[in-house]
Amino acid sequence: MALMITDECINCDVCEPECPNDAIYMGTEIYEIDPHKCTECVGHFDEPQCVQICPVACIPINPEHAESRETLWQKFERLTADKAAAQGGGTESGPPVAAS
Repeated sequence: MALMITDECINCDVCEPECPNDAIYMGTEIYEIDPHKCTECVGHFDEPQCVQICPVACIPINPEHAESRETLWQKFERLTADKAAAQGGGTESGPPVAAS
């Protein structure tokens, strides 16, 4: 499941830099989480980093985006592949291949 930030958010700015998927961004009034990028830190950490660091505990599971751990892992793999492609085709297992 993706996470969400509730209106209890105090805009303290600590969650955004903790997200390894760049899923957290400033919305119109409070920070928000893009459910298409949120993997609950699966593939990066054992626990969601934003939840761990939030001083007001305003980051619950988003009930509108129910996902299994396997689905979150698949999303992590897709995001990692997309990021590698955007950076020139490299992967975590090796450097980018030079174009001929």
